[in-house]
Formats: sequence, structure tokens, C-alpha cells
Amino acid sequence: MLSAFRPEAIHEFKQRDKSKVESLLAYGDRLLVGLNTGSLRIYRVNENAGQEAATLEANGQDDDGTSTATAKPKAVELLREEEKFSRKPVQQLAMIKEANLLVSLSDGYVSLHDLQTRQLVERLERTKGAVCFTTTSNVVKEDPDAPPSLVSRLAVGVKRKALVWTWRDMEMESSGPLEIATEATVKNLIWVQGKGGVVRLVVGMDAGFSILNPEAGNPEEDARSVYKPASRQDATSGELAGVRFGAVSSSGMGYMGMGSWVPKPMATGLSEGQILLAKDVNTLFTDLDGHPLEKRQVPWAMAPEAVGFSYPYLLALQPPEKGTLQIRNPDTLSLLQTISIPGAAILHVPQPNISLAHAGKGFIVASDRTIWRMNALPYDTQVQELVEKHRFDEAVSLLDLLEDTLIDDKAGRIREVKMQKATHLFQQQKYRAALDLFTEAEAPPARVIALYPQSIAGDLSSVPEATTDGEEVGEDDSKPEETPVKEPHSTPQKGVLGKLKAGHARRDSDAASTRNTPRADSDNMSIRTSKIPPAKPTDRPLEGDDLKIAVRCLCSFLAQARVQIQKYLTTQGALKENPPELDPETDKPAFANLLPTDIFTTATYNPKTLDWQKELLETAKLVDTTLFRAYMLALPSLAGPLFRLDNFCDPDVVQASLYEHERYGDLIDFLHGKRLHRQVLEMLTKFGKGEADAEATPDDMKGPDRTIAYLKQLPPELVDLVLEFVRWPVDESPSEAMDVFVADTDHAERMPRKKVLKFLEGIDKERGDGKLEMQYLEHVVNEWGDQTPEFNQQLVELYLARLKAQEAASAEREELQRKLEAFLRRSRTYNQSATFRQLPADDATFFESRAIVLKAMGNHKQALSIYVFQIKDSARAEQYCNEVYLFEQHRDKDLCLIDGITPHEKATYGTGFESEDAANQPNVFALLLGLYLRPPPGEEKRWPEALELLSRHGARLPASSTLNLMPDDLAIKELQDYFRGRIRNATSILRQTSVIKSLSAVQRVNTERQWLLGADQVVDAGGKGGRNRRVRITEEDHCRVCHKRFGASAIRVNPDNTVVHYGCVGKKPSEAGPTTAGRRASAQRGWN
Repeated sequence: MLSAFRPEAIHEFKQRDKSKVESLLAYGDRLLVGLNTGSLRIYRVNENAGQEAATLEANGQDDDGTSTATAKPKAVELLREEEKFSRKPVQQLAMIKEANLLVSLSDGYVSLHDLQTRQLVERLERTKGAVCFTTTSNVVKEDPDAPPSLVSRLAVGVKRKALVWTWRDMEMESSGPLEIATEATVKNLIWVQGKGGVVRLVVGMDAGFSILNPEAGNPEEDARSVYKPASRQDATSGELAGVRFGAVSSSGMGYMGMGSWVPKPMATGLSEGQILLAKDVNTLFTDLDGHPLEKRQVPWAMAPEAVGFSYPYLLALQPPEKGTLQIRNPDTLSLLQTISIPGAAILHVPQPNISLAHAGKGFIVASDRTIWRMNALPYDTQVQELVEKHRFDEAVSLLDLLEDTLIDDKAGRIREVKMQKATHLFQQQKYRAALDLFTEAEAPPARVIALYPQSIAGDLSSVPEATTDGEEVGEDDSKPEETPVKEPHSTPQKGVLGKLKAGHARRDSDAASTRNTPRADSDNMSIRTSKIPPAKPTDRPLEGDDLKIAVRCLCSFLAQARVQIQKYLTTQGALKENPPELDPETDKPAFANLLPTDIFTTATYNPKTLDWQKELLETAKLVDTTLFRAYMLALPSLAGPLFRLDNFCDPDVVQASLYEHERYGDLIDFLHGKRLHRQVLEMLTKFGKGEADAEATPDDMKGPDRTIAYLKQLPPELVDLVLEFVRWPVDESPSEAMDVFVADTDHAERMPRKKVLKFLEGIDKERGDGKLEMQYLEHVVNEWGDQTPEFNQQLVELYLARLKAQEAASAEREELQRKLEAFLRRSRTYNQSATFRQLPADDATFFESRAIVLKAMGNHKQALSIYVFQIKDSARAEQYCNEVYLFEQHRDKDLCLIDGITPHEKATYGTGFESEDAANQPNVFALLLGLYLRPPPGEEKRWPEALELLSRHGARLPASSTLNLMPDDLAIKELQDYFRGRIRNATSILRQTSVIKSLSAVQRVNTERQWLLGADQVVDAGGKGGRNRRVRITEEDHCRVCHKRFGASAIRVNPDNTVVHYGCVGKKPSEAGPTTAGRRASAQRGWN
């Protein structure tokens, strides 16, 4: 049966706890339980507890043999218990979330409590004698121009009336409750919502049901009574005032002779505004207005204890002594699942959200002392399970019930299920019915052709080759052999479409669609014959007369497919409309159903770049070639006419002769030239594994070497094909197979690295290590220099995983640790914070790594703490300080060289006594000294190391903060080396400053000399340069810009000794006015 829901016992009362569950309320992660003692318990539900428990169960026991059962996480946690919630049993609970109210029924009164504090807000005195209530919330848009409002309602059944309170936008209406009189005592109430915010109140009574409209002006007059006694008729029309359940009359509902026991009325709302009314085993389906629907009764064997609807299934809880929960399809009413729940008497379906009918797919079931949570499985899983159990009609019905947003490509899934049903019919040797259903579903021709043996389908066939006379077809007739077959490239399934050997196992609801029975069910009308022929054995292969019958049915299917292809493809193999028009919703052309489904399911599928002409041409070749083979087998006389028509039969079918003559090398070269790499790799795989049908396998094709060599020459665009066929060489010879990805070739370097990593990661998970992924990442990062942060971080995580695994040998762990530390020092693109969080703080193996990461993050104090207190190596701590100090010095110099204009904060040479600002700047040596002298609690002061640090690097430490760290009772003699070093450093700085000052004075003198006299080579040559230059101007000289005489005007001498007017500086000759030839000639003269 279907596993739509997985039961999970989330809580069971302890034996010493004598309380019993009376009511439930679930919302969010809270579960409220009303007890018979009047107490209210509030639990928090752990949504992931079921998954974690399943994981622990799957793992079995720990390494030390301890069972993991005790370590299972709790499904619920008791947060609080309100012992004085009520004096009597809490019979019912609900909430009005929008008004922050908790509603309870106890001691014949309905009370309102604060939803957060559970404190009593108000007891509705008018509800004295109440037996039930119900709540609802929905969005109402009364005015098209006004925004919608949120309306919540509370209906309470009190004797022969129903009281309705209304909250609009979280405020209760001041007019008070609406009082609606009923025909009999109210026994059950339920709100039912329809489309467009329509809401109805279903009132259940001993005499029947009434459906009320609370928004009507007079709800009592507008109420429609359902299931009234047949004797009550309308006085004016003579028609029945109500609608009875089936053929049950009022006398039949009296249940006389049963101790005056009357079955309780039950009702529940279904999808699309349908209502199910139930009393005893009798049921009636109606719409929101109470009109009965043409549906048969639910086939219950006994009256249920409670009914409900959890989208999209109908729920029925059997009496406690039965202890079962039935899950049914509300459309077909078929029983899909029966869950055993001992003593269950309470069924609670959480109220769905306002606009999502499918929000309440999980629900709660409880007995007196145990609470179960029903976890809904994904809809894809449910559909797949129905298909696996050959309940195809139920799968189609379930898909029809689901909303389009809940499942991807709903129409495509329905089509797929129909095709799988057709495949099953084909396996049952009902070829005509199967091919008709394939035609109805517009199945891809490749998928249908694959059901036939190789004599018809060729390499596309999914049918295993026929066994020899000496071999048995199966080991056991009752259990037919499941023969795994290779998936054809044009089929949408990853596994076998179906085998032609089926058993005789009876199916549940879909069995009628695949067998001949007298029953008139949903899918067997098209295949039922007037006379039931003797059953044929279905475990024999498709051959002989059966093959000819199946091929004749195939001919009609292929003929129709050929007609469809001719609508879009010309006789020359070109599209009549290229590019084809794509459907705006699916991005597929009109002939998409003719193409193999796997085209649209690949990760690289792009409708805008896909060569539709090529794909349709391939389908045309497949159809015509298969049709020719079918004609040759079953209708030879029609093969000639097929050739005389325009066709796309493949002329290369004769390529098989190359294989028959064992010319494998020529065949590989031929297929490679045709770019049919898949066929080559399939053949190489068979020969390499020794699975080929040939009697003798050539030596050069044994093993994975030939496959690896072929994969290395494939371009990166065929990465999916490479990853598909490189798997078995990796298993056989990992070191050689990795050359496909890390070889020194352009193809390997341009291969998509993320796909390769994902592939290698999957292999490493199966093998339990990360060696292949680590090898590839090391090559990518170290050899190819890829500094992608994702790759660098992934390599760090692989190193950490291997080191944490505690599986590697000592030498290997040391090598991994060395690689990790070297990589952390070298790389700058990994995620430092994420890496630091992954490094264990209590494992000595990772102390150095933590210090390196902290150094990269700039947290020098924490890094030094590791060296001093965890590694306990003062020499390495001092080395760390040296590295940081020198790095900062070089960084300042590099910044000055890069940008000589922007001021940079750097240390200047002075007297050796720093300023206040310099003393406040962070100093890595000061951090280390502070750790020595002021260690954290639990650590001792390290005087020898501190004094050693002062003697070696005292000049690099700020004097003020350093002396402040010294205790008052420390002898000055201990600081002798420190002071000597400080004095020596100050003296060195003063002398260096003096030398720099002298050199600067010399440099200034040289600069002034060159400015006044000119360059040395000019002076040595006897010329005059700099400011000592002389320029002679005569009366005939002109400005080279304006071409006017200089006269007594101010002039400007350029560095090249050319002279212009001072006002002409920066102007172009064209801007200075017209010129004459004489002036231009004078302007070209030079001056001495």
C-alpha cells in the first residue's frame, strides 16, 4: 500500500502519570494537550527529531558497541503545565491566532484565554451547556476599492442553537454573537471554506445536517438541511426538504433495539468546496450549498470514530478497539494506506493557513496516553511509490488532486505515469491497449521502440537477449527475475523502462486496468473483451508470433508518429520554421513530445541554444529506421513502398558488420570521426571489463588504459560523458584515471572544475576518504594557480577532515599536517573565520594551524597565546613576532613605493623615545611581553622568557607600556640588558639622523647649484645653464605663437631656449591670429 504518512509516536505518558488526553491543538512548533484533570500541557515539537532518530537507527550502534537508542532526540519537550487551567476535563481546544486567543471547552462553557500566557480572558457565559465549537479565519474583500480584511469566526453549539462570534482585523464585533436556531440539538460543528473566501458552517445533529451561511441576512432561512427524514416534505412543492444519505430512511436511522444508541454525525471539508457528511457507515458528498454530488459512498466496513481531511487525502480514524487510521483518495475513494495506532480516539488536523489548502498536510492522532504525529512524505515520493506498485490510476488521480504549484510539471508527470502504465500493459502482452495508450499520451517514439528486442530497436532495445535452450528463464515462477537493463539514451528514465517478463501479482486499485474482469472499473473498458481468453504466460520473451503481433501494433504507432514529424520537418531534413516558436510557459516547441524526454531533463538544457532541427531529425531517422525493420519482420511487402517515399532511414546500420568482423580499432576510429563518443566508450567499457560478447578480447583493449586514453582526448564540452565513463577506471586504477583531470593538457585544464569536484566528492564518500578530491584540488590550486575562494576553502576542509578522521597512519598525518600548515601560510583566499571555527581548540595537532589562521586574521594576541600557553614554545612565539614586525615594516615601504603622494603612517627616526601616539599603537612584541608578565588566570608568569625578550627586542618595545608592566620590587640589575639595548638603539637613531642630515645638506647644495648654473655636463662644456642662461632678442625677432615682434613686452623663455610673449604662454599658434610668411620664417629662427 501507499506510504503517504509516516507515523511517529512523539510522546507517551509515564506510568505514574494517571492523566488522559482529552483534546489537542497544534500550531507552529507548539502542541497543547488538554487533560481529563483540567490541566493544560504545552509542548514544543522538534520537527527534525524524526529525521535524527531515523539516522541514529540507520547507524545502528556506536563504535564502542553502545546502542544509540538512548541517544535519540526527544520529539517533544514539556515547556509548561497549567494545572489550574480548568476544574473539569478540557474537552476541546482551538485558537484564533489573529486575535491572539486560545479557545477551550470545559465544564459546558467555552472560554477565551491569552494565546501566549494561557490566562483566562473571558468565559462566554452564553455558552452554558456547550458541547462543541469550531473556529475559522479567512480573508474577505467586501469593497473592491478597499483593502481586504481578515475575518475570524467562532461557532459554538449550545443545545438547539449555534452562537457565532466574529473578529474583524483582530477586533471582536461589538454587536455580540450571532444566534442561529437549529432543528435539533447540535452535536458537531465544522467550518468549510470554498473559493473566493466563501465560508459555510456545517451543523451536525442526530436528525441530520444543516449547512448555514453566517454572512446571509437571515442564516436560519438560508440554511439548507441535509439528511432529514424522508417523510418531511415541502408543503408547497411536495419535494423533500432535505436530501437523504443513499437509501437510508428515517426509520433506518432510528437504530431501535440498540439501546437507543445513535451514531454521531461527522463532517469534514474537502478540496474545491466539497463537503463529506458521515453518519455510521453512510456518507454523502455535497457542495457548499448542500447539493449532493454524484459520488458513491465511502466503503467503510464500520463506522469511523472521526473523519478529517489532510490535503489531499481523506482520513478516517476507526474506533479505539480497532486502532487503525485509514487514508483514502477522496476522488476514487480507494484505500491507500492503513496505519495501526493502538487505542487512538482523537484525530486533530491543524487548521490550514488562510490561503493555502495544503498547509495542513501533517496532523496529530492520540489515544488516552500516547500522541502520534503523522508526517507526510513528499508528493513526488508518493507518486513514485504508486507507480512502483503499478497503481497508475491512483497516481494519475493524485496528480489531478494536487495543485500545480506543489509538483513540478504536473502535466508532464501525468503523461509520464500514463506512459508507464502503457509499458506495464505491454509487459502483460496487451499490445494494442498499450500502443493506444502510448498514442494518447503522445509518448516519444524512442521510448516505445526501446520495448522491442534488438531485431526491431537495435541498440536502443531494453529487452535482454533471448536465453538459450539449456538456460532457464527464471529461478522461480512466482518471483520473475528482475533483469536490469541498460537505459537507452533517448528514454527519460534512469533505469529500466520495463521488462517483458512480469509476474501474476495482484494489484490494488489499478489491477482492473491491467486485467480482464467482469467489474467495470475506470481503465479497463478499452481492453476488455466479451470473452475472456485463456491467460498467456507473461514470463516468456517476446518472440515468434507474439513478436509479430506486437510489431504490427508498433507499425500503426510509428505511422502516426511519422505523420506528425512531417508537419514540422521537410523532406530535406530541415525545419519548416527555424527557429521554431516556443511555448511561452514551457519553452518547448510544438513537436517536443516527439523528442526524447531526457533532452529536457539534463542540467545543460537550454531551449534557446538547443538544436531543435538536429533533435527532430534524429527522431525521424529512428522512426523510419525502426519502421523499416518492423516491416521487414512482420509486413515485408510494405518495406518497398517505404523506400520509395521520402524517408530518413539510417544508412549506417551496416556499421555493425565491423563489430562482427572484430575490427574494433577501425570501428573506434569511425565512431570517433562521427563524434559518437558514447558508443566508443560503451564498447571500451565492455572490453575493458571483460563483458564483451566477443570470444577473444584484444590485449590492447583489456583494462582501463584504453578508456583513459580516449577520455583524455575528449573536449571539456563533453564533461558529462567523461564523468559517466571515467567511474569504472577510477575504481580499477585511481592513479592512472586521475590523469583525465590533472594531465598537463588543455582539455584537462579547461574542464569544468565544479562538476569534476562534485563527481570526485561522490566517489570519495563511497570510499570513505577524500584522496581523489584532495589530489584534484591540490593540482588546481598549486599547479594551475586557481585562487578561487571556494576551491581554497574546500581544500582546507578536506585536510581537516582527514586529520580529524584518526584513520591515517602517523607518517601520513604528519604529511597532511605539514600540507595544511603550509597552505594556510601561503593562501590568502580561504575563509579564515570559517576555517578557524572548524579547527579543534583542544587538539594539539591543530594548535599551530589555529595560530596561523589567527595571524592571517590579525588576532596576534590569540595567536601568541597559543604559542606561549598551549604549544609552550617561547622561541616560536618570538619568531612569530619577528615575522609580523618585519612584514609590517616591508608593507609600509611597499606602500610608499606604490603611492608616493598619499601620506602613510610610518615610524620616523627620532631620539629613541616614542611619542604618546606611538606608544598607543599596537606592538606585537608588547603583546608577547604582556602575555609573559600578565598571563590569563591559571597560568604562571614567565620572568625568564620576559627578560630574554627585553634583552633581545627591547628597542622594538614601547618604553612607557613596557616599564608599566615591571613590578616595583624588580631589581634594576635584571633590566640591565634592556636599558643597554634601548640606549644603543637611541644612539644609533641619533647618529643615523645626523648622517641623513649631512647627506641632505649636500644634496641640497647640489640641487641649488644645478638650478643656478645648470647641469654638470653643460658647465663642463663651457656653456651656461639653469638661471644663468642668456637669450638675445633683436628687433626682428618674433613670437613663435602670435608672430609679432617682442618690442618691450614681457617674455617667457622655455627650457628649450625658445622665447614667446608672456601673454602667449599656453596658447596655440592658431589662437594668436593670422600670420604672414615672413613672420613664420622669423619664428623658426633660434637664439643664442
